[in-house]
Amino acid sequence: MVHFLLLLLCAVAIYLSCEWFVNAVEWLGMRLDVGKMAVGTILAAFGTALPESVVTLVAVTTGATPQAKDIGVGAAMGGPLALSTVAYGITGLMFWRRRRQLTASGTLTGSGALADDVDFDRLAKDQAWFLPIFVVKVALGLVAFAFKPALGLLFFAAYVVYFLKEIGTEGEEGEHDGLEPLKLQPRAVNPSNWAIATQTIAMLAVIFVASQLFVKQLDAVGPMLGLSSAVTALLLSPIATELPEIMNAIIWVRQGKVALSLANISGSMMIQATVPSGLGILFTTWRFDHALVWSGVVTMIAITYLLAVTRSGRLNAVRLATAGLGYVAFAAGLVVILR
Repeated sequence: MVHFLLLLLCAVAIYLSCEWFVNAVEWLGMRLDVGKMAVGTILAAFGTALPESVVTLVAVTTGATPQAKDIGVGAAMGGPLALSTVAYGITGLMFWRRRRQLTASGTLTGSGALADDVDFDRLAKDQAWFLPIFVVKVALGLVAFAFKPALGLLFFAAYVVYFLKEIGTEGEEGEHDGLEPLKLQPRAVNPSNWAIATQTIAMLAVIFVASQLFVKQLDAVGPMLGLSSAVTALLLSPIATELPEIMNAIIWVRQGKVALSLANISGSMMIQATVPSGLGILFTTWRFDHALVWSGVVTMIAITYLLAVTRSGRLNAVRLATAGLGYVAFAAGLVVILR
């Protein structure tokens, strides 16, 4: 009972801290003169993915056994899987629900099309960046050769190129509109830099601690529900580690900032495809078992689907929510693999 209560408390703590975090990071983006969408793809994504990258770094560099190092490899594969399926799916469901509420109140008319501020070309480019990098990292998990560890450096270089590309588009984007007052200084029209920095850093610390505690409670709750440790690690832990990104997306959709929510997911996926992967390739054998290969296949199918509907201009709330079915397929296949 205690573990379930802690799970609930951690989830609430993550949601509330994410609400304060997205509030601070939007002000931070304006003060740093970062483009509106780069707030999601770079600042928010880097902030929420940093704790997970640190966990991967610790696992692959200090793990005393191959099994301990494999935790980092699993995290590097589980993160993109959860984001490409669950995070996109929940974003689609939340936007569909919000549109229904606005339509029922007479505020909005129309179908389930995404918001007008969503840049489909840019979203498609992010997905097109992610897919080949992810394919390469999965391919490297299937082979063994002497200089494979050195290729981990290429993944860091890929993220640097993506980072520079995102920062370089800031002049093409509009103003930071719709900013809510900084929660730490709610009456200030122009909050101080120290308050913005303090709120950002403090909320990242809360997100990190609450997320790690959430994962530990899942490890304890899994066996209580009759789930093996392998199923818990591969099926539930990725959801827990990506919970901050999912919460960010929910909060931004609720605020009517769908473009930022999608940018946060795509930016987080780029970090997950490069930084943890680079660390894993550098410090482990980076060899995949059947479960990891299956997670890679599902992720690639999900992104290929999203890329196709985005490029065709047919991406809407329902099609976005459909991506969540990928995680159901992964769960079904995982049961067969681990049987």
